Order: sequence, then structure tokens, then C-alpha cells
Amino acid sequence: MPSPNLTKGAARHPEKRRNEAKPQPRRPDWLRVKAPRAGAFSETKRLMRDLDLVTVCEEAACPNIGECWANKHATIMILGAVCTRACAFCNVATGRPDLLDPHEPDHVAEAVARLGLRHVVITSVDRDDLDDGGGTVHFARTIAAIRLSSPETTIEVLTPDFLRKEGAVEQVVAATPDVFNHNMETVERLYKPVRPGARYAHSLHVLKQVKALDPSIFTKSGIMVGLGETDQEVAEMMEHLRAADVDFMTIGQYLQPTPKHAAVDRFVTPEQFKVYAAWGQEKGFLMMASTPLTRSSYHADADFAALQLERLKRLAHTNSQNA
Repeated sequence: MPSPNLTKGAARHPEKRRNEAKPQPRRPDWLRVKAPRAGAFSETKRLMRDLDLVTVCEEAACPNIGECWANKHATIMILGAVCTRACAFCNVATGRPDLLDPHEPDHVAEAVARLGLRHVVITSVDRDDLDDGGGTVHFARTIAAIRLSSPETTIEVLTPDFLRKEGAVEQVVAATPDVFNHNMETVERLYKPVRPGARYAHSLHVLKQVKALDPSIFTKSGIMVGLGETDQEVAEMMEHLRAADVDFMTIGQYLQPTPKHAAVDRFVTPEQFKVYAAWGQEKGFLMMASTPLTRSSYHADADFAALQLERLKRLAHTNSQNA
């Protein structure tokens, strides 16, 4: 597999070549982050290259990579570095997918062990070309490999939607991840222009299906704001996620990867992100992570510990009321 993120612009996103270039507005101060430094950051990067692994931290141009890698936290992206979808917001390369690496699950497990991770997030590109979307072949095998080499490590998966991949969700759930995350990404009205290969109702169904198959698994989903949604639509999406019994919602600011990607409609203020968090708590989520720099796996290890604690607190409260 080639080293990730070697190509830029049109070469990474051939489907966007004809798009009109959109101005990239200056980011407000609250979205500015420190540049990565050497030390633990370099060690994490070297380990990913030594094991021929891809990370969403690099491929999605995550603004938090400096902080996370300095703490030896990396979100590993399996099933290759090339996606079969062409979402308007995403920096991951689009095109003909890579051949599957049969040793990838073992390499991921080795990376987790060498980093000494208490909690790991495993994500992937969409693989519409595979019969199972990668659910049985790689997600389940990767979870099993990590369980074998690092039995104390908790595992979070951030999956694609497995659209028209019958049985894939069931296989991933059967591998018993601790957290099953599938991002809705944006509000229903914007699915066609922003996430054209996906279906809003299907993504909701995936999350609902996971909880029905195994209620012990925490479910999680996230969206970006700044793509043209309204605050009312954000509130409505919260209702939809709670109806699917989702435990944890994340909300972060959309940042335009290149001028050919979807334009930034607005920069939501830190104060409004706090409002979103309050709305989510009122609607019954176990947890809300809502800040400008929030991303799906940002602080995932600490969030998982907080999720467990919150579930126990609510169970204790329920039991005391029923006593």
C-alpha cells in the first residue's frame, strides 16, 4: 500500500476537478491550533509508516492531529486509503480502491499494543466494491486481533453505512466492539449535495439496528455544522438520533479541505456549541461533545470512561426509583 496522503487536490479528488473554486474564509481565532512538534508525534507517525497503516488523522486533514499524536492517540483507517464515495466535505481520496491487505488486522493490533492504548478507534473508507463493505473481512478480524493482543483495550469502531451490504452490520456487532459509531455527518436536507452516496434514513437505521442487536454496545454519531444547516435542523436531528436510542452525539465545525470542496457557510461560535450541548443533554443523550474542534475520535478514550460512568449513574438512579 502506498504511503498515505501523497497526492493533493485534483489527483486526490478527480470527481471535484470541474467544481467551481470556492473561497476559503479566514478561520476565527478559536479554530487556530498549534503546529505539531517532534517527540511523541514523530514516534507515532513513524510507527504508522513502519506498519504500513493509514490514519484518518492524516487523510481527513484533522486539525487535532498535533495534540492527539503527541499523546500517542491515532485513529487507524482500515480497508485502504481510497474511498468509493465522493462526499462534498471529505478530504479522503476518491477513486479505484486499494487491494485489501490481508495482514492489516494484525498490523493494527501490533500498533495498538506498541502504543499502549487504553482505547482505540478503528475507522475505514467506504468500500462499495466489496460484497460485505469490509464488515466481515476486516472490521470483525481487526476487532478480534486487538482483543487477542490487547485484551484490556476498549475498542470503538467508526463505520461506513454498509448500504446494500446485507449482514455487514450484524457481523461487526457480533465482534462486540465497545462503541459503535456511525456518523450522520449533516442534516437530512443537505444529504443530496453533501453526502450523495448515502441515505439519511438508512444511516439512522444502522444506529438503531446496532442497539437492537446488542443493547450493551454504546452507540455514537456525529455531525459537522457550517455546511448550510439551521440550528432548528440540528435540534431535529437530535430528536431523530434519540429515537434511534443513540447514546452519544458529537458536533464540530466543518472546515473546507480545498477550494473545490463544499463551502463553509458559517463559523459557529463556541457559545452556540455550548447551546447544542445543553439541547442534547435535555433530550437524553448520555453524553454530548460539542465544540468547534470536536471530531468523532477526539478525546475518545476519556469520553468512553465518561460514558461508562454516566450509564452506571443512570442505572443506579433508575434502580433507586424502582426500589
